Amino acid sequence: MRLRFILGEVVNGLRRNGTMALSVVLVTFVSLMFVGAAALTQMQIDQLKDDWYGKVEISIFLCPENSTNEQCAEGAATPEQEAAIRAVLEEGALSDLVDTVYYESREEAYDKFVANDSEGIWSSLTPDQMQPSFRVKLADPEQFEVVADATEGLPGVDVVRDQREIFSELFRFLNAATVVAAALAGVMLIAAMLLITTTIRLSALSRRRETQIMRMVGSSRSLIQMPFMLEGAVAATGGALLAVGGLYFGVTYLVEDWLKGSVTWVRYIGTADVWTVAPWLLVVAVGLAAVASVVTLGRYTRA
Repeated sequence: MRLRFILGEVVNGLRRNGTMALSVVLVTFVSLMFVGAAALTQMQIDQLKDDWYGKVEISIFLCPENSTNEQCAEGAATPEQEAAIRAVLEEGALSDLVDTVYYESREEAYDKFVANDSEGIWSSLTPDQMQPSFRVKLADPEQFEVVADATEGLPGVDVVRDQREIFSELFRFLNAATVVAAALAGVMLIAAMLLITTTIRLSALSRRRETQIMRMVGSSRSLIQMPFMLEGAVAATGGALLAVGGLYFGVTYLVEDWLKGSVTWVRYIGTADVWTVAPWLLVVAVGLAAVASVVTLGRYTRA
Protein backbone atom coordinates (compact mmCIF):
# COMPACT_ATOMS: atom_id res chain seq x y z
CA MET A 1 0.00 0.00 0.00
CA ARG A 2 2.78 2.42 0.97
CA LEU A 3 4.82 1.57 -2.16
CA ARG A 4 1.75 2.08 -4.36
CA PHE A 5 1.12 5.44 -2.70
CA ILE A 6 4.73 6.57 -3.25
CA LEU A 7 4.75 5.50 -6.89
CA GLY A 8 1.41 7.20 -7.47
CA GLU A 9 2.71 10.43 -5.99
CA VAL A 10 5.82 10.23 -8.17
CA VAL A 11 3.73 9.81 -11.31
CA ASN A 12 1.40 12.65 -10.31
CA GLY A 13 4.32 14.92 -9.52
CA LEU A 14 6.02 14.27 -12.84
CA ARG A 15 2.74 14.87 -14.66
CA ARG A 16 2.09 18.17 -12.86
CA ASN A 17 5.62 19.45 -13.49
CA GLY A 18 6.12 17.78 -16.85
CA THR A 19 7.90 20.74 -18.45
CA MET A 20 10.35 21.12 -15.59
CA ALA A 21 10.93 17.37 -15.45
CA LEU A 22 11.69 17.35 -19.19
CA SER A 23 14.12 20.22 -18.65
CA VAL A 24 15.89 18.21 -15.95
CA VAL A 25 16.16 15.23 -18.31
CA LEU A 26 17.64 17.35 -21.12
CA VAL A 27 20.09 19.30 -18.95
CA THR A 28 21.23 16.11 -17.23
CA PHE A 29 21.58 14.46 -20.63
CA VAL A 30 23.82 17.24 -21.97
CA SER A 31 25.93 17.51 -18.82
CA LEU A 32 26.50 13.76 -18.56
CA MET A 33 27.33 13.62 -22.27
CA PHE A 34 30.21 15.98 -21.49
CA VAL A 35 31.19 13.89 -18.47
CA GLY A 36 31.13 10.68 -20.51
CA ALA A 37 32.96 12.28 -23.44
CA ALA A 38 35.70 13.53 -21.11
CA ALA A 39 36.04 10.07 -19.54
CA LEU A 40 36.16 8.30 -22.92
CA THR A 41 38.66 10.84 -24.28
CA GLN A 42 40.95 10.20 -21.33
CA MET A 43 40.58 6.45 -21.84
CA GLN A 44 41.57 6.91 -25.50
CA ILE A 45 44.59 9.00 -24.49
CA ASP A 46 45.72 6.34 -22.00
CA GLN A 47 45.29 3.68 -24.68
CA LEU A 48 47.32 5.68 -27.19
CA LYS A 49 50.07 6.17 -24.63
CA ASP A 50 50.17 2.46 -23.89
CA ASP A 51 50.37 1.64 -27.61
CA TRP A 52 52.72 4.36 -28.82
CA TYR A 53 55.00 4.80 -25.84
CA GLY A 54 55.63 1.06 -25.95
CA LYS A 55 56.79 1.31 -29.57
CA VAL A 56 58.91 4.44 -29.51
CA GLU A 57 62.67 4.26 -29.13
CA ILE A 58 65.47 6.27 -27.63
CA SER A 59 67.98 7.40 -30.22
CA ILE A 60 71.57 7.81 -28.99
CA PHE A 61 73.32 9.74 -31.75
CA LEU A 62 77.08 9.29 -31.85
CA CYS A 63 79.61 12.04 -32.47
CA PRO A 64 80.14 12.86 -36.18
CA GLU A 65 83.11 14.60 -37.70
CA ASN A 66 83.31 18.38 -37.23
CA SER A 67 80.65 18.43 -34.50
CA THR A 68 80.11 21.69 -32.61
CA ASN A 69 79.28 19.77 -29.44
CA GLU A 70 82.03 20.17 -26.84
CA GLN A 71 81.62 16.52 -25.92
CA CYS A 72 82.62 15.60 -29.47
CA ALA A 73 85.74 17.77 -29.53
CA GLU A 74 87.94 14.73 -30.10
CA GLY A 75 86.17 13.92 -33.36
CA ALA A 76 83.90 11.12 -34.50
CA ALA A 77 83.04 8.30 -32.13
CA THR A 78 85.58 5.50 -32.26
CA PRO A 79 84.75 1.77 -32.41
CA GLU A 80 86.02 1.46 -28.82
CA GLN A 81 83.63 4.18 -27.65
CA GLU A 82 80.75 2.53 -29.52
CA ALA A 83 81.57 -0.79 -27.85
CA ALA A 84 81.67 0.91 -24.43
CA ILE A 85 78.25 2.52 -25.01
CA ARG A 86 76.76 -0.82 -26.07
CA ALA A 87 78.23 -2.47 -22.98
CA VAL A 88 76.60 0.13 -20.71
CA LEU A 89 73.23 -0.53 -22.36
CA GLU A 90 73.39 -4.32 -22.55
CA GLU A 91 75.57 -5.35 -19.62
CA GLY A 92 75.75 -2.44 -17.19
CA ALA A 93 73.30 -1.01 -14.67
CA LEU A 94 70.89 -0.12 -17.48
CA SER A 95 70.51 -3.68 -18.75
CA ASP A 96 67.33 -4.27 -16.72
CA LEU A 97 65.74 -1.17 -18.26
CA VAL A 98 66.71 -1.95 -21.85
CA ASP A 99 64.73 -4.37 -24.01
CA THR A 100 66.69 -4.29 -27.28
CA VAL A 101 69.62 -2.34 -28.72
CA TYR A 102 70.07 -1.82 -32.46
CA TYR A 103 73.07 -0.11 -34.04
CA GLU A 104 72.23 1.99 -37.09
CA SER A 105 75.23 2.81 -39.28
CA ARG A 106 75.64 5.88 -41.45
CA GLU A 107 74.71 3.86 -44.54
CA GLU A 108 71.53 2.48 -42.93
CA ALA A 109 70.54 5.94 -41.70
CA TYR A 110 71.12 7.33 -45.20
CA ASP A 111 69.04 4.59 -46.87
CA LYS A 112 66.17 5.19 -44.45
CA PHE A 113 66.35 8.96 -44.96
CA VAL A 114 66.35 8.66 -48.75
CA ALA A 115 63.41 6.23 -48.64
CA ASN A 116 61.37 8.86 -46.79
CA ASP A 117 62.49 11.70 -49.10
CA SER A 118 60.02 11.04 -51.91
CA GLU A 119 60.47 14.52 -53.44
CA GLY A 120 64.27 14.29 -53.59
CA ILE A 121 64.81 17.49 -51.62
CA TRP A 122 67.84 16.07 -49.80
CA SER A 123 69.28 14.16 -52.74
CA SER A 124 72.62 15.96 -52.35
CA LEU A 125 73.30 14.29 -49.00
CA THR A 126 75.83 11.48 -48.76
CA PRO A 127 76.15 8.64 -46.22
CA ASP A 128 79.23 10.34 -44.72
CA GLN A 129 77.03 13.26 -43.63
CA MET A 130 74.74 11.04 -41.58
CA GLN A 131 75.17 10.17 -37.90
CA PRO A 132 75.46 6.60 -36.64
CA SER A 133 73.25 5.87 -33.65
CA PHE A 134 72.00 3.29 -31.20
CA ARG A 135 68.24 2.69 -31.31
CA VAL A 136 67.19 1.58 -27.84
CA LYS A 137 63.81 0.07 -27.01
CA LEU A 138 63.09 0.26 -23.29
CA ALA A 139 61.39 -2.36 -21.15
CA ASP A 140 59.58 0.55 -19.46
CA PRO A 141 59.34 3.69 -21.66
CA GLU A 142 58.71 5.82 -18.57
CA GLN A 143 62.36 5.22 -17.55
CA PHE A 144 63.64 7.40 -20.39
CA GLU A 145 65.19 9.98 -18.06
CA VAL A 146 67.24 7.32 -16.26
CA VAL A 147 68.69 5.96 -19.49
CA ALA A 148 69.25 9.44 -20.95
CA ASP A 149 71.10 10.69 -17.85
CA ALA A 150 73.31 7.59 -17.83
CA THR A 151 74.29 7.81 -21.51
CA GLU A 152 74.42 11.52 -22.35
CA GLY A 153 77.81 12.02 -20.72
CA LEU A 154 79.51 8.97 -22.22
CA PRO A 155 82.46 9.57 -24.57
CA GLY A 156 81.34 9.44 -28.18
CA VAL A 157 77.70 10.42 -27.48
CA ASP A 158 76.50 13.56 -29.25
CA VAL A 159 72.84 13.78 -28.19
CA VAL A 160 70.10 11.52 -26.81
CA ARG A 161 66.55 11.92 -28.12
CA ASP A 162 63.29 10.32 -27.09
CA GLN A 163 60.76 9.73 -29.85
CA ARG A 164 57.98 10.45 -27.36
CA GLU A 165 58.65 14.14 -28.08
CA ILE A 166 56.89 13.53 -31.41
CA PHE A 167 53.65 12.75 -29.60
CA SER A 168 53.96 15.16 -26.69
CA GLU A 169 52.15 18.03 -28.44
CA LEU A 170 49.35 15.70 -29.56
CA PHE A 171 48.85 14.38 -26.04
CA ARG A 172 48.96 17.91 -24.64
CA PHE A 173 46.19 18.92 -27.04
CA LEU A 174 44.10 15.86 -26.18
CA ASN A 175 44.59 16.41 -22.45
CA ALA A 176 43.52 20.04 -22.90
CA ALA A 177 40.40 18.85 -24.73
CA THR A 178 39.66 16.53 -21.81
CA VAL A 179 40.04 19.41 -19.33
CA VAL A 180 37.73 21.65 -21.40
CA ALA A 181 35.11 18.88 -21.63
CA ALA A 182 35.38 18.24 -17.90
CA ALA A 183 35.02 21.97 -17.13
CA LEU A 184 31.92 22.24 -19.34
CA ALA A 185 30.58 19.10 -17.71
CA GLY A 186 31.08 20.66 -14.26
CA VAL A 187 29.16 23.79 -15.27
CA MET A 188 26.35 21.73 -16.77
CA LEU A 189 26.18 19.48 -13.69
CA ILE A 190 25.76 22.55 -11.49
CA ALA A 191 22.98 23.75 -13.80
CA ALA A 192 21.36 20.30 -13.64
CA MET A 193 21.48 20.24 -9.85
CA LEU A 194 19.94 23.72 -9.63
CA LEU A 195 17.21 22.69 -12.05
CA ILE A 196 16.49 19.51 -10.07
CA THR A 197 16.33 21.62 -6.92
CA THR A 198 13.83 23.99 -8.58
CA THR A 199 11.72 21.10 -9.84
CA ILE A 200 11.55 19.50 -6.39
CA ARG A 201 10.77 22.86 -4.79
CA LEU A 202 7.89 23.51 -7.20
CA SER A 203 6.54 20.04 -6.66
CA ALA A 204 6.72 20.45 -2.89
CA LEU A 205 5.01 23.84 -3.03
CA SER A 206 2.22 22.52 -5.24
CA ARG A 207 1.54 19.76 -2.71
CA ARG A 208 2.13 21.69 0.48
CA ARG A 209 -1.44 21.12 1.66
CA GLU A 210 -1.10 17.36 1.14
CA THR A 211 2.17 17.20 3.03
CA GLN A 212 0.66 19.19 5.93
CA ILE A 213 -2.21 16.71 6.15
CA MET A 214 0.26 13.81 6.07
CA ARG A 215 2.23 15.35 8.95
CA MET A 216 -0.98 15.86 10.93
CA VAL A 217 -1.93 12.18 10.61
CA GLY A 218 1.52 11.10 11.78
CA SER A 219 3.26 10.16 8.52
CA SER A 220 7.03 9.86 8.85
CA ARG A 221 9.36 12.37 7.25
CA SER A 222 10.82 9.67 5.01
CA LEU A 223 7.36 8.80 3.65
CA ILE A 224 6.64 12.46 2.93
CA GLN A 225 10.00 13.12 1.28
CA MET A 226 10.35 9.89 -0.71
CA PRO A 227 8.03 10.84 -3.64
CA PHE A 228 9.86 14.13 -4.17
CA MET A 229 13.25 12.43 -4.04
CA LEU A 230 12.15 9.81 -6.53
CA GLU A 231 10.85 12.47 -8.91
CA GLY A 232 14.27 14.05 -9.12
CA ALA A 233 15.98 10.68 -9.32
CA VAL A 234 13.69 9.47 -12.14
CA ALA A 235 14.24 12.64 -14.19
CA ALA A 236 18.02 12.58 -13.64
CA THR A 237 18.21 8.86 -14.43
CA GLY A 238 16.30 9.50 -17.65
CA GLY A 239 18.93 12.06 -18.63
CA ALA A 240 21.72 9.60 -17.74
CA LEU A 241 20.18 6.87 -19.90
CA LEU A 242 19.92 9.29 -22.82
CA ALA A 243 23.58 10.24 -22.28
CA VAL A 244 24.62 6.57 -22.30
CA GLY A 245 22.63 6.07 -25.50
CA GLY A 246 24.20 9.13 -27.10
CA LEU A 247 27.71 7.98 -26.20
CA TYR A 248 26.97 4.46 -27.44
CA PHE A 249 25.76 5.63 -30.85
CA GLY A 250 28.56 8.20 -31.06
CA VAL A 251 31.24 5.59 -30.44
CA THR A 252 29.53 3.07 -32.72
CA TYR A 253 29.11 5.33 -35.75
CA LEU A 254 31.90 7.90 -35.35
CA VAL A 255 34.65 5.73 -33.91
CA GLU A 256 34.01 2.10 -34.85
CA ASP A 257 32.40 2.67 -38.25
CA TRP A 258 34.16 5.83 -39.46
CA LEU A 259 37.50 6.36 -37.68
CA LYS A 260 38.50 2.70 -37.63
CA GLY A 261 37.87 2.53 -41.37
CA SER A 262 39.71 5.79 -42.10
CA VAL A 263 42.72 5.56 -39.78
CA THR A 264 43.52 1.89 -39.33
CA TRP A 265 46.84 2.14 -37.46
CA VAL A 266 45.29 3.39 -34.20
CA ARG A 267 43.64 1.15 -31.61
CA TYR A 268 40.45 2.95 -30.60
CA ILE A 269 38.06 2.74 -27.69
CA GLY A 270 34.85 0.79 -28.34
CA THR A 271 31.33 0.30 -27.07
CA ALA A 272 32.68 -1.87 -24.26
CA ASP A 273 34.29 1.27 -22.83
CA VAL A 274 30.92 3.03 -22.97
CA TRP A 275 29.45 0.29 -20.79
CA THR A 276 32.38 0.79 -18.40
CA VAL A 277 31.51 4.50 -18.07
CA ALA A 278 27.71 4.01 -18.00
CA PRO A 279 27.34 2.91 -14.34
CA TRP A 280 29.30 5.94 -13.20
CA LEU A 281 27.03 8.25 -15.15
CA LEU A 282 24.02 6.69 -13.44
CA VAL A 283 25.70 7.12 -10.06
CA VAL A 284 26.39 10.79 -10.82
CA ALA A 285 22.77 11.33 -11.90
CA VAL A 286 21.33 9.74 -8.78
CA GLY A 287 23.89 11.59 -6.66
CA LEU A 288 22.80 14.92 -8.13
CA ALA A 289 19.17 14.13 -7.39
CA ALA A 290 20.02 13.03 -3.85
CA VAL A 291 22.00 16.21 -3.06
CA ALA A 292 19.30 18.43 -4.56
CA SER A 293 16.61 16.60 -2.56
CA VAL A 294 18.46 16.92 0.74
CA VAL A 295 19.06 20.64 0.15
CA THR A 296 15.44 21.34 -0.81
CA LEU A 297 13.20 19.02 1.19
CA GLY A 298 14.51 19.94 4.61
CA ARG A 299 12.77 23.30 4.26
CA TYR A 300 9.50 22.31 2.62
CA THR A 301 8.74 19.10 4.50
CA ARG A 302 9.97 20.12 7.94
CA ALA A 303 7.77 18.78 10.71
